[in-house]
Amino acid sequence: MTADTPPIVLDIDGTLTDGSGRLDPRTFEYLPSWDAPVVLATGKAFPYPVSLCHYFGIENNVIAENGGVVLADGAVSYQGDRERARAAADAFVDRGGDLGWPGFDAINEWRETEIAVNTAADEGLLRTVAGEFDLEIFDTGYAFHVKTPGVEKGTGLRAVAETLDRDPEEFVAVGDSENDVSLFEAAGRSYAVANADDAARTAADTAVEASYFDGTASVLDSLGGA
Repeated sequence: MTADTPPIVLDIDGTLTDGSGRLDPRTFEYLPSWDAPVVLATGKAFPYPVSLCHYFGIENNVIAENGGVVLADGAVSYQGDRERARAAADAFVDRGGDLGWPGFDAINEWRETEIAVNTAADEGLLRTVAGEFDLEIFDTGYAFHVKTPGVEKGTGLRAVAETLDRDPEEFVAVGDSENDVSLFEAAGRSYAVANADDAARTAADTAVEASYFDGTASVLDSLGGA
C-alpha cells in the first residue's frame, strides 16, 4: 500500500462476515496490514468491536452501539442514555412485550447506551413505549435498537475523525444496513456490499457486485489492499 491509502470505517455484521454470520478469515490478512487507520463501526455492544481490534492486532478505533459509544486514541465517549432505554425496555416488558433473547441476554448484558430487542417482538408496542420515553427505534435488520435520538454511526465517525485529527471525508466506508446510512453521509466515499438493504444501497456512492466480505475485499483491493 502507498501513502495514499485512505483510512477506512467498516461495519461488521454482513460486511466482515460471510453469509452464515461468521467472521471471514481473510479479515485477519486485510485489516492488520492496512496502512491507515481502521475503524470498526457496529450496532453491537462495546466489547465486541474492542475484542475484534485486539485479535486483529489493530488500534482500538471503535464506533459501537450505533454511535452510542466511541473509542479512539485511548479516549472513550458515551453519547446515548442507557438508563432511559432500560426504563423503556422494562415498561415494554411490563405491558406484555418480550425482548426476545431467551436465557442469558448476551445481546444487552454489556450495552452502555441502548437496548436491543429481537425483531420478532411487538414492534407497534415497542415504538409506542419508546415514544413515551422520547427515544427512537432503529431497525438494523438484526434487532430493534431502543436509542437516544440523533445518536448514529455518522456522528461517531465525526468524533473518531476529530480525535485522530482527520477529516471524516478522508474515510472510505463499507456497510450493508440502514444504520450505515449516516456513516455513508459522513465519510468521503461509501460502498454497499451486494447483500445490503435498500436504504444502504441507495445511500452508498457505489453498490458493489459481491456480497459479504467478498464485496468488502473487492473494495479494499481497489483501494490498494492485500
